[in-house]
Amino acid sequence: MSVAGEGGAAGEREQPEPQAGAEERSGTHLFALCLTPEPGKEVKEVEETIEEMLIRLDEFCGMTDMIRSDTSQLLDEAIPLIKVKVMEMNNIYTKVDKLEAFVKMVGHHVSFLEEQVLQAEKTLGTFPHTVRKLLRSATIPLFRNKHTSLPQHMYDLPKLYRTEDYFPINYVGTKYQNR
Repeated sequence: MSVAGEGGAAGEREQPEPQAGAEERSGTHLFALCLTPEPGKEVKEVEETIEEMLIRLDEFCGMTDMIRSDTSQLLDEAIPLIKVKVMEMNNIYTKVDKLEAFVKMVGHHVSFLEEQVLQAEKTLGTFPHTVRKLLRSATIPLFRNKHTSLPQHMYDLPKLYRTEDYFPINYVGTKYQNR
């Protein structure tokens, strides 16, 4: 018995008695583990953020590709059409400029002829020629003798423009154009 008792006593001595500091350390460690989130949760959040950023990057790349294709379509299709329209408009502008010059020239001729008509009216009187003929043929001698003393002037028409020179018969837009 004594051997067993001694061995039993010796076995009790070999087990270390728990110290108060070790228990506190293991409790603190457990408490710290409870407060920190799981490492798997953080990894999932990072992966989700990366996935969202990759989706946004794909959307951005898609938009830039769409812009590039629209730009190339614009350069290939729309710009040549715009150039053709610009050339057509330049032709129209040229015609409008020529028409403005024509109208200005006609205006000068009209004012010249109007001045000549006013001068002729002053010279020959304000009565038109047909009224004077009627008065001459009347039996009243007062009117007959009054205008017989005026000398007869022949009017020479000044050389003016010819509309056909500016707008030929086969000109586009005229009613006489060749069909």
